[in-house]
Amino acid sequence: MQPYDAILLLSFGGPEAPDEVVPFLRRVTAGRGIPDERLEQVGQHYFLFGGRSPINDQNRALIAALRAELDARGDATPVIWGNRNSAPFLADTLREAHEAGMRRLVAVTTSAYSSYSSCRQYREDLAAAVDELKEEGRELVVDKIAPYAPRDGFRRANEHRLVEALRTLEGTPDEQVALLFVTHSIPTAMDETSGPGDGEGHLYQRQHLALASALTEGANAALGRDLTGELVFCSRSGPPQQAWLEPDVNDRLRELAAEGRTAVVAAPIGFVSDHMEVAYDLDTEAAATARDLGLHFVRAGTPGTDPHFVADLVDSVAERAAQARGEQTPDFEGRMPAVCAPGCCPNLRAARPALCGRD
Repeated sequence: MQPYDAILLLSFGGPEAPDEVVPFLRRVTAGRGIPDERLEQVGQHYFLFGGRSPINDQNRALIAALRAELDARGDATPVIWGNRNSAPFLADTLREAHEAGMRRLVAVTTSAYSSYSSCRQYREDLAAAVDELKEEGRELVVDKIAPYAPRDGFRRANEHRLVEALRTLEGTPDEQVALLFVTHSIPTAMDETSGPGDGEGHLYQRQHLALASALTEGANAALGRDLTGELVFCSRSGPPQQAWLEPDVNDRLRELAAEGRTAVVAAPIGFVSDHMEVAYDLDTEAAATARDLGLHFVRAGTPGTDPHFVADLVDSVAERAAQARGEQTPDFEGRMPAVCAPGCCPNLRAARPALCGRD
């Protein structure tokens, strides 16, 4: 992994106790002027789970899986962990890394796609943390692997989970089964500007649609079915007057029931693990909608610590290290550059410095 001293797992973060919920949401919504009373309402889905998000435990599991994969390859590179919005906070992790003698890190984010929220915002937070340490006299270089939604390991892990879910519906005619690929909704303006600034935009949706198509083809071939999948969205959080990507998964469930479908498989391809948007928006809210409509609802798993996914993340880091050494790495369809092009997935609210890009 030379020239890297460590691998940094960089994640969104989440509360781990009820008294952490509102402070966590304050950090997530910083600068938007949302009162605590409203944050208490927004945080209700966390309180339903005891005020604890699943994401940190899943990050711990992923770190253990990455450690095991590295050990199996005879690689002792440390794996460290930082969050954007909860402990362990990114700046604290980088400070500890510097104190331990680390000077160059490679970041792996728990977000697979290209958009402002799923890529550039992580890069902005990296820049802010590195600048904070620089003011303390601590110099660190942080690189990042490219968005990995187009990679084979991510596809194989999702396909494995999808086939598992569909096997529970053996005997249900294809025309009765709806296959929904679910991801986090984002503002349409953010989707329109996702991707390189000189490109066609909509890269966030295009990456999802490409993966959904490959997964549908793979699952049909594995099971001898003839299903057609479609992309739907969850977790909208913007004001009503702002356009976000649609259809919402609950709205689509109502339409499917009216069309006479009897079973639905929801595959959350927009998520690396079963964190809160999956546990609440799908396992709680969408499952309740389906139950009320009389639909049999099956939720496919997320990649989590699937061996194909974990091995491919380590491959991604190894390829990024090779690039840092000036070596060639293999190409594949949809591959994104590790160093983002100018204007890629811009911040539409305010200009902020971002690492790992040419702008």
